[in-house]
Amino acid sequence: MSRHKRPQPKHDHGHAFTGFNALEREGLVVASRRNMLKASVAGLAGLGLPDLLELRARASAAGTPVKGRKAVILLWMTGGPSHIDTWDPKPNRPLENRGPFGVIASKLPGVFVCEHLPKQAAMLDKFTIIRSVDAKFSNHEPNKVFQTANLDAEPRLAGPSAEMYPAIASIVAKHHGANQPGIPPYVAFQTSRSHIAYGGHLGRRYDPFIANRAGRLPIYNDVGVDTGKMTEADFFHLPRGLTHDRLKDRRALLTDIDGLRRDLDRSADVEAMGRYGHEAMELLVGRRAQEAFDISNEPEAVRDRYGKHLWCQQALLARRLVEAGVAFVTLDLSYHTASGTWDTHGDNIPPYGGISKGLKPLLPIFDHLITTLVSDLGERGLLDDVLVVAMGEFGRTPLMGTQGSTDGRNHWAVVMSMAMAGGGLRHGQVIGSTESDGGHIKERPVTPGDLAATIYRHMGVPLDATYPDGTGRPRFIVDRGEPIAELF
Repeated sequence: MSRHKRPQPKHDHGHAFTGFNALEREGLVVASRRNMLKASVAGLAGLGLPDLLELRARASAAGTPVKGRKAVILLWMTGGPSHIDTWDPKPNRPLENRGPFGVIASKLPGVFVCEHLPKQAAMLDKFTIIRSVDAKFSNHEPNKVFQTANLDAEPRLAGPSAEMYPAIASIVAKHHGANQPGIPPYVAFQTSRSHIAYGGHLGRRYDPFIANRAGRLPIYNDVGVDTGKMTEADFFHLPRGLTHDRLKDRRALLTDIDGLRRDLDRSADVEAMGRYGHEAMELLVGRRAQEAFDISNEPEAVRDRYGKHLWCQQALLARRLVEAGVAFVTLDLSYHTASGTWDTHGDNIPPYGGISKGLKPLLPIFDHLITTLVSDLGERGLLDDVLVVAMGEFGRTPLMGTQGSTDGRNHWAVVMSMAMAGGGLRHGQVIGSTESDGGHIKERPVTPGDLAATIYRHMGVPLDATYPDGTGRPRFIVDRGEPIAELF
């Protein structure tokens, strides 16, 4: 399919158990025992199917969660940050190449980064900067290639089948599971469905638990203005008149229904109900997840340290979530639901602007967010277990000027930079380099497959694991990659 004929991405999406079809009749039977069970569980305790059953399917990805505290926090810089104006500056080049920003010396001798990242520069010994990430075939809206680590996961080229490649996080959810019972393995704070990769061929049970409604957070409009309002954080709120005791009564009812289930069809959907029902109930009536999402449990000094900005509050919740047992948290760092806030084509091009007016205000927020998160994880003894990854979809053009603007940069799916910290890996280094203008990889290319293999090794996921695609053909979870040797 050509780039010009590909279907536009849809922002609506189903839920983890759409396949239950609890309200559909089967054949000519008005009310079969199987339909009775599906409808009963779908409406359990008066909670809607998109809430309870979606959460239930994610409460325990593999049945028996892997013990330990290994986790990943992905800071997804939606839209594609400019590598030249962040981690791979070219200060000696002409203005139209180097851009409007100066540079600052870092903790690593001879290594400079953008002047608007002073906090990260001061603790760059805690980070690895990779300046030679091969971004070929990556695109955005939908943003699939780097979150799945599969070069074919690009719907603009490959069509709808590309949507079915599972997220790295979903693979982790399946093979590693949550670190604690009663906690979803894969959580995402999502601005748009097109920004986040889902379970794909693994099934909707390995989709992310979308956490926007679970925590109390400030509400920003699509250009980053704080509205002064807060989310209701009503995910764990029970309908009027329904108590936790009544929910527990329904848990007993589910146990009674188990006997009936044995006589029902042995479909994957019905078996999934038995596998995940108890975990979902524990998530709803238990305290572990609710407490993890309750940011008010943090001391005021810690909340002040992170700051009141939406993304910083989400970062604090990400730390709380991995501390509580979540294995993979993705933060969709975008105000806008379209291509993403980091898509800085030009100051004359709304809504994101260009490098001067668009990117510049983002960098101090990001600088504070990532350094506060990494420092906090370290102080809590979590940094060796939690791998922090910051990246977007691609880099941006080495020359300024695009679409009638003199101060923006276009997409550049040739090379990009990314940052990593934690995970017990070897940091305090720069991996790879680009040519003098930042336009092409000079040495040590790092591929999406290499990134996936690195994450899987960190999480204890077998690198030779496979999953069946839609035809039943096994596919390896690592697509043309191996762990980044310099980190181990």
